[in-house]
Amino acid sequence: MLWRWGLIVHRLRWMVVAISVVIFLLMGTYARQLPGLLKDNGFEPRGSESSRGLNLLENELGVPPSSVTVVYESNSLNLTSLASRNNIMSSLEAVKKLPYVKQVSMNKTKRLNNRTDVQSAEIELNLNKSDALARYPHIRNLIHAPSGMKVYVNGPTATLYDIQKATKKDLSKSEILGLPIALVVLVLIFGSLWAAILPVIVGVMSVACTLGIAYFIALKYSLSNFMPNMVTMVGLAIGIDYALFVVSRFREELARQRAVSTAVARTCQMAGKSILFSGFAVLIGMLGMLFIDLPVMRALCLGGVLVVFSSVLLSHTLLLALLGILGHQINRFAVLPSLRKKRGNTAAWERIAFTVMKKPVAVVLLMSGLLVLLMLPVGGMKLGVPSAEVLPPTYESRQGSDLLKETYDERELNPIQAVVQTDGGTVWQERTIRDIRAFTDTISGLAGVKRVESYVTVLGDHTPEQTALMLQNGGLRQRVENLRLAKGSTAVITVVPRSTPDSKQASDLVRQLRKADSGSLKVSITGMSASRMDIMDRINRGLPAMVGFVMAITYFILFAAFRSVLLPLKAVLMNVLSLGASLGVVVIVFQKGLLAHLLHITSIGYVSIVLPVTIFCVVFGISMDYEVFLISRIKEEYEKTGDNEKSTAVGLTKTGGLITSAALILIVVVGSFVFTDIEITKALGVGLFSAIFIDATFIRVIVVPALMKLMGRANWWAPAWVK
Repeated sequence: MLWRWGLIVHRLRWMVVAISVVIFLLMGTYARQLPGLLKDNGFEPRGSESSRGLNLLENELGVPPSSVTVVYESNSLNLTSLASRNNIMSSLEAVKKLPYVKQVSMNKTKRLNNRTDVQSAEIELNLNKSDALARYPHIRNLIHAPSGMKVYVNGPTATLYDIQKATKKDLSKSEILGLPIALVVLVLIFGSLWAAILPVIVGVMSVACTLGIAYFIALKYSLSNFMPNMVTMVGLAIGIDYALFVVSRFREELARQRAVSTAVARTCQMAGKSILFSGFAVLIGMLGMLFIDLPVMRALCLGGVLVVFSSVLLSHTLLLALLGILGHQINRFAVLPSLRKKRGNTAAWERIAFTVMKKPVAVVLLMSGLLVLLMLPVGGMKLGVPSAEVLPPTYESRQGSDLLKETYDERELNPIQAVVQTDGGTVWQERTIRDIRAFTDTISGLAGVKRVESYVTVLGDHTPEQTALMLQNGGLRQRVENLRLAKGSTAVITVVPRSTPDSKQASDLVRQLRKADSGSLKVSITGMSASRMDIMDRINRGLPAMVGFVMAITYFILFAAFRSVLLPLKAVLMNVLSLGASLGVVVIVFQKGLLAHLLHITSIGYVSIVLPVTIFCVVFGISMDYEVFLISRIKEEYEKTGDNEKSTAVGLTKTGGLITSAALILIVVVGSFVFTDIEITKALGVGLFSAIFIDATFIRVIVVPALMKLMGRANWWAPAWVK
């Protein structure tokens, strides 16, 4: 079938190229517009208790759906003085007049220290997140720093806006950095300019088509603003990688003096089959993300599936058509022919294989020990939900966020909120007041609670009867409603923890609050700590199924390919080692800050909560590609000779160069993302860089041959019914 397909593509090659160019130009136009449509980071655990509580605060108590925080700094003025506060409020008069601005007020949060050089104000917007993001540039233009002050705008809306800007910048930067370096590496690999250009074309077109399709999906559905960078990284890497295999095979077929049409068909039949298999493997890894019930994971899965599908499709259409058009011209414009001859020398790979197999036990123990050592930091990995910290300090929203954390008590800025609802009646009734006071007394006694506040405690230490009587006063009731403490059948109880919002202690407190006896009240615990815990719970619930699914499917695919029980198991275990080591590197760099300055990375003290899952899903599929390529060649030799050791050496000799070349391309492409702006993208780049480097060097070239030697004939054992 693939042979016939190759002949069809060759016959219609000019038409295939023309259609591909039209699609590229069309999709490329929409791809550039995609970041402007992505107005959410995708980290909200929709349908969770924290999400329900947040909706109640907005719908029942009138908490604004969006806001902007303005942070002021001065080297000479006391910004806590009345004169400075008045100047700040006067500078915001133009903002106050906007019809969608609900309220502008000074930040009354308790300070951590006696700093007088920082002040902040809150602008509440009667707009949903999308509308707030659209209006943000106009709002920002109206905010000016009074004399003697500097101003930084922060908050979810400002952060999302800056992430949009950074995403656009990163897409361009990754192309400017990654593509030229990848092209140079391809020239060195192929020794020909034409052969080097084709993989780059496939990589760029696969990304453009994917982002173009995502644009139309984003018109109707919310997608995470972290998706474009992941798509670009994976698309360029896999697209170029697949094209590398195809072009290499095509040149090999031409060298056998085949006609161009026959070479195209044979390339499609052999390399095309490998790419289909590899694409299926990577798709399995991508689909594993669906086990994590978070919008960001669904968006990354969608982007990953689309870009892999695009890469496979273009490798079987456009690339074959271009090869058919170029024919023997593929070898023109030779570059460094002497280097190509040296690369063709396979004696080095043979020496490596036999050297490794001389002392397999020592090699396996040494390499395994090194990888386990790199895995150790994973035990102390701290996971966090990214906010302004994903941006480098050069962005305004990040600067504002840092100043807020340095000046104000983070526990007071982000308290835990218990949204309570009555089972009938209103919150003004004596029975409800008694229930709320009882619930407040209960949670006040919990370990880890610093302070509890509600509309009942704000009114003073009175009996439920006295409080209900006081609230019969319409003016007092209106004041409580204006403070957004209670209204109708809903009230909010603020719980200030003793620990920081992103700590394990805060998560434990959320669990205790959810288990606390609330009597007849219906309680929803929300806030930053609760949301983080709900995200963690969803990841923890989905993780076993995700890991089991990916590993099991991987095992059975390899079992079917190799007809062996132990080889697939070895491959899965090796993948786990390389993944663990790469995550250890991420923890060392991003959480602990080692080498962070050298890599132009701002250590954020934690690892993004979705990073381990994303790295696992992406790398597992890519790693299996190398495993299949190497073991298939070893198996082919073993079936001819029955000599396990010789077959291993021959297999590595014939595939080692291509595996390292493919890995080098992947490393160059994903490595370029380390120098982008968004910290999640940097971390993903570091993680994938480390995983691919470890997999293609330590694992495939050293550990696999050693294990093949140790296991001997057991490598090829399988039940009789399988044979």
